[in-house]
Amino acid sequence: MSKNDFSSLSSLPKSWPFEEAAKLVDRMKGKKDKLNKPALMETGYGPSGLPHIGTFGEVARTSWVRQAYQVLTGQSIKILAFSDDMDGLRKVPDNVPNKDMLAQHLGKPLSRIPDPFGTHDSFGAHNNAQLCSFLDRFGFEYEFASATDYYTSGRFDAALRRVLEVHDQIAAEVKKTLREERKATYSPILPIHPETGIVMQVPMEKIDLDAGTVVWRDENGKAFETLVKGGHVKLQWKADWAMRWYALGVDYEMSGKDLIDSVKLSSKICKILGGEPPINLTYELFLDDQGQKISKSKGNGLSIEEWLQYAPEESLALYMYNAPKRAKRLFFDVIPKATDEYLKHVADWAALEKNEDSLEVAEQEKRYNNPAWFIHQGKLPEKVGSPISFAMLLNLASVANAERAEILWGFLKRYDVNVSPETHPMLSQLVECALAYYADFIKPHKEYRKPDDKEKQALTALVNQLRAVQEQSMTADELQNMVFAVGKEFEFEPLRAWFGCLYEVLLGQKEGPRFGMFIALYGISETIALIEAALTRE
Repeated sequence: MSKNDFSSLSSLPKSWPFEEAAKLVDRMKGKKDKLNKPALMETGYGPSGLPHIGTFGEVARTSWVRQAYQVLTGQSIKILAFSDDMDGLRKVPDNVPNKDMLAQHLGKPLSRIPDPFGTHDSFGAHNNAQLCSFLDRFGFEYEFASATDYYTSGRFDAALRRVLEVHDQIAAEVKKTLREERKATYSPILPIHPETGIVMQVPMEKIDLDAGTVVWRDENGKAFETLVKGGHVKLQWKADWAMRWYALGVDYEMSGKDLIDSVKLSSKICKILGGEPPINLTYELFLDDQGQKISKSKGNGLSIEEWLQYAPEESLALYMYNAPKRAKRLFFDVIPKATDEYLKHVADWAALEKNEDSLEVAEQEKRYNNPAWFIHQGKLPEKVGSPISFAMLLNLASVANAERAEILWGFLKRYDVNVSPETHPMLSQLVECALAYYADFIKPHKEYRKPDDKEKQALTALVNQLRAVQEQSMTADELQNMVFAVGKEFEFEPLRAWFGCLYEVLLGQKEGPRFGMFIALYGISETIALIEAALTRE
């Protein structure tokens, strides 16, 4: 079976991107107006702030659905990264310079406010550039779209006229969700004040379909007639979302759990306009270390920069890939597990690639169900993966109190003379990440305990057995069997209590590595010395 040949598979792969892609395939089969046209996926971005870890997750997940769709159909599909840079600035962000200047422009469209950084034509343009740089950094394929460009260029003209035609129906639907005081002023159309430049939230006194204008009054009672074309108005965001779906023919868009009600309302508005709402996947939100919802204003989350300080970006991608519909803690302690899970997935995929010309159907399905296949866009990179787990590197760093990469490479080269930063670039990156993670999260919390009498006897017995094979070449599995045998000899029940002793007494932590592999890496003589030091520790 040839690589990426889906036609001979017996069933749809069980990975969630394929399940989502199958929904999109069914949708496209039923859309005659889409014949021979690519499907369209959208991701939305509010450029009042900088891109964050949620932005990465949404674009990455959308990209994986696209990847699955292309395998299923062999057809192209586009991701539109849409920036609502016509949105009015509601408050001055905390992480920008020239706050006093920005405060003078509250309420104006982001694309019509000076850039506080002084590098672009507007604040919106600056943040749009940050978004594109962010997406490019991770190699995402997308087409960028600016609300300002689409409103002013005429791309939305026909849709805006349709909004005028069904204005009252849209307003009535939205008002069902509003408090009484907001109902009195609500309109899906937000004119931009021709004198102040502020995005106005006022009721429409008159709608002129022939002229394509709306009449409204500002807070001083002054009346204005505004053309809805040419960027003189924008739509309230839920109506704007629906209008984009209708105008552009969006087929697929993800959104967080906090937008469930907004998706329902925008879908109703899209139908009022005469469109078909896109397929939507609702993903769960992230939680902090206390199980509380992450909030940008509280700063209780984990940023991309922080994650990448301690692990490669592939591990973050895997964390985003896994179970998008389940709430997950997004904190520093999830990083090691995500990293080692990625290493396992990429090793499994690499094993399949060695026999790609003779893969059975079941093995081909494994490829499509492997997260690493999605993370690397279906192409296994050269020199990918690591022969040593991240957890093991953390334990080596902990035992050796390592502060420099050379210390860890000394152990690694003694274990395997063929490893080097050049031959194993991922391992080299993991070494640097392990040193950083150890210094910040393990070293400050190391806490050793003294062994009890039974544990002392067992540790002494392990030392004696290690001395007996000190001059021999022992594999990690042989050493692991030796450790198991000592635990059984001294009747540790359950046996994991014996390994708990090794971790807590020798490493100063509750969890630890496969101990045979640890001995093989750390060295038999060094392990003997480690145990003897623990036995005499006061």
